[in-house]
Amino acid sequence: MIKWAIIFAVIGLIAGLLGFTGIAGGAFGIAKFLFWAAVIIAVVLFVLGVTVYKKVT
Repeated sequence: MIKWAIIFAVIGLIAGLLGFTGIAGGAFGIAKFLFWAAVIIAVVLFVLGVTVYKKVT
């Protein structure tokens, strides 16, 4: 998911440099959403991993 966030950020940068501000804004919006979704999923899986590890041992 982080890979796609980076791809959309690069698309946004290139579109912004070329003057396509609407496309650039949309691409950055998607990139920001994907980045935060990946961070939230990683934190949730980390917390679940820690709690399950305590129950197993």
